[in-house]
Amino acid sequence: MAATVRRQRPRRLLCWALVAILLADLLALSDTLAVMSVDLGSESMKVAIVKPGVPMEIVLNKESRRKTPVTVTLKENERFLGDSAAGMAIKNPKATLRYFQHLLGKQADNPHVALYRSRFPEHELNIDPERQTVRFQISPQLQFSPEEVLGMVLNYSRSLAEDFAEQPIKDAVITVPAFFNQAERRAVLQAARMAGLKVLQLINDNTATALSYGVFRRKDINSTAQNIMFYDMGSGSTVCTIVTYQTVKTKEAGMQPQLQIRGVGFDRTLGGLEMELRLREHLARLFNEQRKGQNAKDVRENPRAMAKLLREANRLKTVLSANADHMAQIEGLMDDVDFKAKVTRVEFEELCADLFERVPGPVQQALQSAEMNLDEIEQVILVGGATRVPKVQEVLLKAVGKEELGKNINADEAAAMGAVYQAAALSKAFKVKPFVVRDAVVYPILVEFTREVEEEPGVRSLKHNKRVLFSRMGPYPQRKVITFNRYSHDFNFHINYGDLGFLGPEDLRVFGSQNLTTVKLKGVGESFKKYPDYESKGIKAHFNLDESGVLSLDRVESVFETLVEDSPEEESTLTKLGNTISSLFGGGTSSDAKENGTDAVQEEEESPAEGSKDEPGEQGDLKEEAEAPMEDISQTPPSEPTKGDAAPEEEKPDEKESGDKPEAQKPSEKGQAGPEGIPPAPEEAKKQKPARKQKMVEEIGVELTVLDLPDLPEDELARSVQKLEDLTLRDLEKQEREKAANSLEAFIFETQDKLYQPEYQEVSTEEQREEISGKLSAASTWLEDEGFGATTVMLKEKLTELRKLCQGLFFRVEERKKWPERLSALDNLLNHSSIFLKGARLIPEMDQIFTEVEMTTLEKVINDTWAWKNATLAEQAKLPATEKPVLLSKDIEAKMMALDREVQYLLNKAKFTKPRPRPKDKNGNRTEPPLNASAGDQGEKVIPPAGQTEEAKPILEPDKEKTDTEPVDSEPLELGGPGAESEEKEQEAGQKRPLKNDEL
Repeated sequence: MAATVRRQRPRRLLCWALVAILLADLLALSDTLAVMSVDLGSESMKVAIVKPGVPMEIVLNKESRRKTPVTVTLKENERFLGDSAAGMAIKNPKATLRYFQHLLGKQADNPHVALYRSRFPEHELNIDPERQTVRFQISPQLQFSPEEVLGMVLNYSRSLAEDFAEQPIKDAVITVPAFFNQAERRAVLQAARMAGLKVLQLINDNTATALSYGVFRRKDINSTAQNIMFYDMGSGSTVCTIVTYQTVKTKEAGMQPQLQIRGVGFDRTLGGLEMELRLREHLARLFNEQRKGQNAKDVRENPRAMAKLLREANRLKTVLSANADHMAQIEGLMDDVDFKAKVTRVEFEELCADLFERVPGPVQQALQSAEMNLDEIEQVILVGGATRVPKVQEVLLKAVGKEELGKNINADEAAAMGAVYQAAALSKAFKVKPFVVRDAVVYPILVEFTREVEEEPGVRSLKHNKRVLFSRMGPYPQRKVITFNRYSHDFNFHINYGDLGFLGPEDLRVFGSQNLTTVKLKGVGESFKKYPDYESKGIKAHFNLDESGVLSLDRVESVFETLVEDSPEEESTLTKLGNTISSLFGGGTSSDAKENGTDAVQEEEESPAEGSKDEPGEQGDLKEEAEAPMEDISQTPPSEPTKGDAAPEEEKPDEKESGDKPEAQKPSEKGQAGPEGIPPAPEEAKKQKPARKQKMVEEIGVELTVLDLPDLPEDELARSVQKLEDLTLRDLEKQEREKAANSLEAFIFETQDKLYQPEYQEVSTEEQREEISGKLSAASTWLEDEGFGATTVMLKEKLTELRKLCQGLFFRVEERKKWPERLSALDNLLNHSSIFLKGARLIPEMDQIFTEVEMTTLEKVINDTWAWKNATLAEQAKLPATEKPVLLSKDIEAKMMALDREVQYLLNKAKFTKPRPRPKDKNGNRTEPPLNASAGDQGEKVIPPAGQTEEAKPILEPDKEKTDTEPVDSEPLELGGPGAESEEKEQEAGQKRPLKNDEL
């Protein structure tokens, strides 16, 4: 018995474990029913959502537009976002912030900061002394970092998505330019934290565009590689991407489509904004020339005038894309002087001639990084709003040498749609068709360290070593493990960018610091002292380049190994349970959700890392191995358990390098023949357990020093979060106050108008109307004079006071409007109920299904309702119209409900009551029904008694359709005889009419 209990206990534990996992998944799904994507452009953003029943849809903003300006207006007591802020750009240009993404992750000495100052001189930028970044200073009390401003925009995008989805949303995928480095990506993540968003992934906008293109053309992708070039020129920058599409075989889903980023080229400042700034400068020069002899100020010194010129330049650029010339017009540009000038497309192209010469640059960079030529590119597809400029298309077409440029993609919304597809794939709440995405590293990352070497006996020197960690155009997300073999004490190493020779001198200055992090290790020597008898396998540093392209050092471990005798004890129940759960869930990851993650290179054996060409002898000092991505670890087949492995899976190459086979492959465990070809006996196999490897892992302390751009400290980040929450709360309070003021104003005007309508004058006296009119006028005056300083509570109290004053008047009017409809319905119900009662009393005694008490009760309710109605109407007729009525619509409804309840009770009883069996005569035949029997009673099929054949059927059975739809209201049987016709009329009068109550 005890043995039986022991055998069942693991199953019971397994069941509870399964239930716990399922409950955890359900709880996780409860908060992730809808996900969103934000395509953050320099000028505008597009937001898309996925929720149950709504697959991939672009969110409309409050103005019902599909794209929203990335603009924020900040004032002392109010804030505007989106289109409202764009409208404030001319009225208050200093407080309206635009194109602030160009300042993310950049210190004050960056050339892009100086470029921003020259483009928008109206903004005052000061320096953060701790991080050496810039901040917008709206006033001495209002200062905001670019991350905080971006957090406001992200929070606004979430509010738009929540209003559109009609449910809360927390999970998002955000697009960033492919050329963003580590500091810029971390800045976007910090802005998302300030907005309270959970970022599933930062996806490169070119990758999102390529994913959208592939998803909608899934059927066109096959095993033959197709190389597509996407040329994306937006408002602020240009990115050219080469993507390879083909189907690949996956472990879980078989053959699935895949996109691989092969090459990337970019120009950080080539875009529509620079063209608009050239046009703005041209228009300003024309305006100054028109006022040359009037001693007027330079229009460039007036921020409002320059904001108007920039808006007109934006419109002009769009119009000139389809027209050869256009007239620029601005009313009251400066000093109430209108501006009007004709601009041709030729002039526009001359202004931007040097910009158009830079169009082929990203194409050459992309081809060079992909190591491809133009003959291998099948199609060039245009993306981004600035590619609509005819000269851009002309120069690009000549550069790529194709017959035509592809325009078969939504240039504005492709990135948003691809990002939201990726959001659905990463979310646990949705299941999408797999599409493998292999993104590429744009900037290589390496590890540098210095070690003492003894080149000659007694002569020691320091030698600097470099090892590539993530190579240029290598896939990510990816994990790497670097092994330091010749260290037994604490040491430091550095993580830096690799060779950036593909960037020009100006791009290198904009790029910023090429040093990422200094890593100081603490506890290496103590780990060696702790395991003196173990063989050191080196210091292993685990790096992770995640889905967002952000590098992190997960952990550093000191690994030791020794040979130990395997104990013959059986595995414990909990160990077996753990192995069973692991085999069932394969590591606990979802293959469908991970299928859209970048498919990193397969796990490699540990081999010497790439070293500098002039140091071939140092390759053995540092080792690196590519660790399989998380989804690959979880996909290990259950049939190949790694029992006895105490080290992580990424350490397996150590075993392969040492030449020892894993235990699962040794002949003695598999029952294969031994060295002499004789299989050992089972008893001997147990005794001859071979020694196995035992690994001990000691965690090493890590101290990181960020060198490129320090992240915001946690306390500073908390203050920023609180600052944004306070602004949001203030905006909500402002909206609530405006709503209360609008409601009060609308009530005053509507009520004043109603006082002169006939139906209101009928139920009120002159004195009552004068009193109400006087109070309304006083409230209107108070709202105009003191309403601007009134709080939300004061406005609501004033509205409540006025509504209470007019409550009686409105009540009397509403009651009189409801009387005709309610009284008509009551009369119909009384008539139908009376006819039904009369028909019920005419049913023969032998077929009667209602008791006398039931019919008497219904009769009493009918009589009481008639009496109440007549008495109340008589009493109401005596009252003047200005008094409170005694005939109330709610009382009429209550009487109708009581009467209808009684009728419905009897109807339900008739519907479910079985017919009584017919009496039989001496010959065994059924007696004919009486003449006054209803057709419904005869229409029921009677089961023949025992011994009677089925041919005995009811006499003249009614029509089947009428029996099913109107069981009681059927035509009477034609029995003949002199009284048949009169009997039929009586039936129609007594029974046929009330039976329509079944429809009530």
